[in-house]
Amino acid sequence: MDTVETDVLIIGAGLSGINIAYRLQEAFPDLSYLILERRENLGGTWDLFRYPGVRSDSDVYTLSFPFHPFPGRDTIVAGGELLDYLADTAQRFGIDRHIRYSTEVRAANWSSAEQRWTVTVAGPDGIGELRTRFLISATGYYDYDHPHDPRFPGIEDFTGTVVHPQFWPSDLDYRDKRVVVIGSGATAITIVPAIAEDAAEVTMLQRTPTYVLSRPRRDPSDGLLRRLLPAGPAHRAATVKNIVGNWALFQLARHFPAKVRALLLGRARRQVGPEAVEEHFTPPYNPWEQRLCVASDGDLFRAVRNGSVRMVTDTVDRVVPEGIVTGSGELIPADIIITATGLSIKIFGDIDMIVDGEPVRVGERFAYLGALLSGVPNFGYCIGYINLSWTVRSDATARLLTRVIGRLRDGDAAVVTPRLSEVRDSHPLMDMKSGYLARSVDRMPRTTGRYPWAMDKNVVRDLWAVSRASLDNGLEWSGTRESDPAAVRSSRVRGPASSRSSGI
Repeated sequence: MDTVETDVLIIGAGLSGINIAYRLQEAFPDLSYLILERRENLGGTWDLFRYPGVRSDSDVYTLSFPFHPFPGRDTIVAGGELLDYLADTAQRFGIDRHIRYSTEVRAANWSSAEQRWTVTVAGPDGIGELRTRFLISATGYYDYDHPHDPRFPGIEDFTGTVVHPQFWPSDLDYRDKRVVVIGSGATAITIVPAIAEDAAEVTMLQRTPTYVLSRPRRDPSDGLLRRLLPAGPAHRAATVKNIVGNWALFQLARHFPAKVRALLLGRARRQVGPEAVEEHFTPPYNPWEQRLCVASDGDLFRAVRNGSVRMVTDTVDRVVPEGIVTGSGELIPADIIITATGLSIKIFGDIDMIVDGEPVRVGERFAYLGALLSGVPNFGYCIGYINLSWTVRSDATARLLTRVIGRLRDGDAAVVTPRLSEVRDSHPLMDMKSGYLARSVDRMPRTTGRYPWAMDKNVVRDLWAVSRASLDNGLEWSGTRESDPAAVRSSRVRGPASSRSSGI
């Protein structure tokens, strides 16, 4: 494998990687960049998850790219449609020509003497190296290979089929089968109503209830905006409307939890009845202390109401050959057990990062505006909101990183390093009580309560801070740009962005 050198190297060809690539080539058409994707296709999450009913939790107006509105009319969109949309975006803007598939990043070493990252990769041609001036991780935040496994006692004795949604078999036949779905998060809430019509029995077994909000698959107000306005303005108006609405609900939940709790439970009672809500849809925590889940067109409530889905709120005592024994002693017969038990966190893809010979321990570093890492030169990353659409933050991060790279490109410095002089307080980057986040706080970057070392869940405050950030506050600019960067390149990335004469 030949050594390739490029101005910017992006790891991950999912929503964030495509977003960052667009913003870079929009601002700097002559910049060279390469996207590494370890899977055979782009799309990230939307290529990985193939379980029945997979769809967005966020409305498509805030989830789709501002520069390329989603063309459909639904507000809550199926995963396959989102995957097609991402592929169309990458092709439309020529981003797909910069993607190298089936290439896994193993390690990244920064040399201050060379002012470059040397990235070790494994691909179809074996082990190789790439060199880059600026490295960006767009790998998301969870482990694609190892979801959370609570290791239910006796699971190996089960005589039926055990499936985790992250590895859904394309040939799984659940028609006329007794299916138990273990979990109460977004995945379980999506799968259960999607398989209920074909399965003989579906039981959703949850340890703790979740707040479930019914949202229309096709929002009438969004349709009205499309009828009144041209396509572009209609999309922007719907995006603003949904951002404000989601932000307002989150703020109300933070400041008036009892009122929002009453509102959510009241809506649920009208759809599924007071007894079911009391027993299965009343969490022991306040709204938005954990993620709020969405039922598209109230499908879960409808399935419970018409009897095609049975809810059981209990623990798993053990798995036996014929099914699951709950903590209260009930045997739930099953032919198929679906373990929708959550994700495992994997920050920056668990890449071995080394700066001048010293390993980078991510859990000991601080996040600069949620996009750069303290003490790590010429490195950025993208992690979206967990209480709002991922893309709202992803695009803000892409714009910020473009500003940083632009200053390296046009200024005198060759290296930018976030420096935190004093730590007054410390919090995990994703500070929420959801189990998958709570299990992984030691692997996340830290934040403080003050910008630029904060990432507030208040989207208005956060977007204002990111968009208005001074690049002289908390960033150290050093090094000297070479007069002829092309002279040190063993080869250049081929494509429309590789013909320039000066890099960053």
